[in-house]
Amino acid sequence: MERAPLLDGHGRRIADLRVSVTDRCNFRCQYCMPAEGLPWLEHERILRFEEIARLVALLASMGVHDVRLTGGEPLVRRDFPALVAMLAALPDVRDLSITTNGYLLERDAQALVKAGAMRFNVSIDSLQRDRFYALTRRDALDQVLRGLRLLAGFPQIGPIKINAVAIRGFTEDEVPAFVELARSSAYEVRFIEFMPLDADHAWTPEQVLSGAQLHALIDALHPLEPLEREPSATARVYRFADGQGRIGLINPVSEPFCGDCNRIRLTADGKLRTCLFSLAETDLRGPLRAGADDAELEQIIRDAVWRKELKHHIGERGFIQPARTMSAIGG
Repeated sequence: MERAPLLDGHGRRIADLRVSVTDRCNFRCQYCMPAEGLPWLEHERILRFEEIARLVALLASMGVHDVRLTGGEPLVRRDFPALVAMLAALPDVRDLSITTNGYLLERDAQALVKAGAMRFNVSIDSLQRDRFYALTRRDALDQVLRGLRLLAGFPQIGPIKINAVAIRGFTEDEVPAFVELARSSAYEVRFIEFMPLDADHAWTPEQVLSGAQLHALIDALHPLEPLEREPSATARVYRFADGQGRIGLINPVSEPFCGDCNRIRLTADGKLRTCLFSLAETDLRGPLRAGADDAELEQIIRDAVWRKELKHHIGERGFIQPARTMSAIGG
């Protein structure tokens, strides 16, 4: 059943859904969570696969056709490929992608591609083993790279994007290796400005390595040419002037792209978030498990999305960091 488009109160048409399937993660990245981890959600609070599929189907019928599965680390969710298959079978889901740290790709890449995953973003913050360990607290770079190469062997998947969080004092030294990777492979390397979503709430603006600064570093190595930005895209994408490879810069702190944001998020425990930095969220799990029909759920969703924030307020006086971390919200 096709429904009216999902619009917010600022006239933006919502078309992109990020679904966190778990808050658990097998890494302990310093910009996300403490070394000892975080208290995980209890099993009964996590949405079941059938519940996720029902909500995704409902949202897709309202024009939310792009679905990205995240965590935590989504591949640690038991039988995760089965969920991918359920969502890939929904007629209104047109783009189904996964964001992963890549640690379990060796085990799961084939099953996920077979299940219907169309695109992958793999988070890799350093291409040097010791520095990868320092940031993630896991000696896992070699395993992640093996999984990445395995994934690249499936021609129907692409482009594969590599995400690196840009942190001042760390990422500058990583730029040359990432540039060479982008130029020597089909991967699109993307740098994401460090955002205030860390569990320790220790983020400061001084830690942000901006997109403009990264552009200057990369352009000095190999000149860049901008590509046209697609409406609602998070990344500013560039190609190298000689045609060898592409780089993406995602600049939510220095150059917010809120004006044409078309994204909403569903947390692992069934809360609808209309912005990554929302201070409020709307419960969908409760009404779902209480027997709400699709019409009732649709109205709850529409009311929540109508109140979607015009923008985040990073860098403004009075900014309040959300209580949930990135691992609990879903990227």
